[in-house]
Amino acid sequence: MAISCSYYLEPVDTRDLPGRFLEAFAAILAHSSYAPVLDAAARAGARCGRCTVACPVHQASGEARDIPCNRTELVLAVYRRYFTLGGMVRARLGNAFTLDEGHISRMAEDLYRCTACRRCKLECPFGIDHGLITHFGRWVLAEVGIIPKALRVAVREQLEGKTHNTSAIPAAALRDTCAFLEEDCRDTHAIDVRFPIDEQGAEFVFFPAVSDYLLEPDTLTGNAAVLTATGASWTIGSQYFDGINYGLFYSDRMLDRIVSLEAAELKRLGARRILIGECGHASRAAKAFVKTFCGGRDAPEVVNIMEYTADVLRRGLLHLRPGTIEERVTYHDPCNIARSGWIVEQPREILRTICSDFVDMTPKGRENYCCGGGGGSVSIDEIRPFRTKVGGAAKAEQIRRTGATTVVAPCANCKKQLREVCDDNGLGHVKVVGLHDLVLLAIDAPASMRVAAGPKEGA
Repeated sequence: MAISCSYYLEPVDTRDLPGRFLEAFAAILAHSSYAPVLDAAARAGARCGRCTVACPVHQASGEARDIPCNRTELVLAVYRRYFTLGGMVRARLGNAFTLDEGHISRMAEDLYRCTACRRCKLECPFGIDHGLITHFGRWVLAEVGIIPKALRVAVREQLEGKTHNTSAIPAAALRDTCAFLEEDCRDTHAIDVRFPIDEQGAEFVFFPAVSDYLLEPDTLTGNAAVLTATGASWTIGSQYFDGINYGLFYSDRMLDRIVSLEAAELKRLGARRILIGECGHASRAAKAFVKTFCGGRDAPEVVNIMEYTADVLRRGLLHLRPGTIEERVTYHDPCNIARSGWIVEQPREILRTICSDFVDMTPKGRENYCCGGGGGSVSIDEIRPFRTKVGGAAKAEQIRRTGATTVVAPCANCKKQLREVCDDNGLGHVKVVGLHDLVLLAIDAPASMRVAAGPKEGA
């Protein structure tokens, strides 16, 4: 049986596929800390279905394969049969599950229907992290060449391409873009902002989602305006400037290599801290795994730009004009920064300051619904109808209930997904922006940043 899936760039080598899959499974168990996780889940054997009420994909599809514990069982069935004593004994008695290409093909499809939002963990009475087990299964699949083509292409360019970033932006183009943003900010907002590049000894090296340089200029300009207004010591590195880390979605081996590039750029520039822009998965990848792979207790601190902005606002170092944003605004919590409770209230503090009509979605914060494009699925354009009509159905209904005309989504992937969700679910009137897009409109810049107005036309 051939592996049939629209996600793959190259044909999958099916020669002895089950054998190679088991070899990869064994190697990852031997050289990582996943074994205790799988063993605990396999012993618990939780199939109560409590996770169904938490999963937005299953709520929309109604399909049994989208129940988180059923998806987890695809991986645990392999673990029990081939990596536990009981499974080996049952195999000798001739009454055991046997891994074949059909089972692998089913994993290839079903594991990528999950958005890896990890909302299901909140409901599991055993605390089983179905999202983590899904990630493990994806990693094993990746080691035998089964990877969605969008993820494979992006990571290949990041690690092996000439530009070393997922959008293939050359360093010269980065410099031109930053110079243009500085000029445009003077013309449009009458304030001077700086995008320093390759400055040695700065406190922060800034890593946004590199796609922001192409697609989200107001977000980046808002970031720079806050940093400039508060006298931050920061820089962008020209040798590596991409916060995106698609390894988080399918392979810890790739995840390690990518966060190591951030740490290396920090060291090259003699900086102390990593500053991540408005991107959920880029923030979580750096926050959780720079420490894991790049120095342990001695690893550099990771800060998200929203943490920075909230902190300087509280300390009176940043001044924003209250009530500047008059339309109704709501906030989407990116799963990668909200599910753990890391970044929940900080952006809301900022929005309540600058918005005269801010409303929250229900549920919110740690219990938020995924945008529907999590786990890397946002990059897989072949499944857009599934992403927006199934994965994003709960989020579309949340937005509709708020009556908001602006959704703040401080994440590059969430922005792309939510724009498509709104377009595909009758919410075309809703605008999706970054948090710092609105901060840029509300900032009360110090006199040192203000640009004198030129003479009026015809004067």
